[in-house]
Amino acid sequence: QVQLVESGGGLVQPGGSLRLSCAASGVFFRITPMAWYRQAPGKQRELVANISNSGRTNYADSVKGRFTISRDNAKNTMYLQMNNLKPEDTAVYYCNADRPRSLFVPALNAWGQGTQVTVSS
Repeated sequence: QVQLVESGGGLVQPGGSLRLSCAASGVFFRITPMAWYRQAPGKQRELVANISNSGRTNYADSVKGRFTISRDNAKNTMYLQMNNLKPEDTAVYYCNADRPRSLFVPALNAWGQGTQVTVSS
């Protein structure tokens, strides 16, 4: 029942833009903190940005000022707007839902399958 599906990845030139989407189902989206992670070949997975259920955001230093995380609770969808892309942004980007247990809702940690972002000239 729980499913996270990323879309929007692709090949772009340095300085270009992409918008990633993560469509969530079965996760009580409105009360679930969400995040984007990425993993480049040969490197550790790293947190790119996260967003609370109420819309508070945090960003990795490497993407501040260039990326914007957002969510549309009515659509059960999270987004990552990526501007001024750099070659070092090349990675597989993963959607994550990580929610602590509450009285009537169980804890959740779920991942999407990932979407490839390649920034190259």
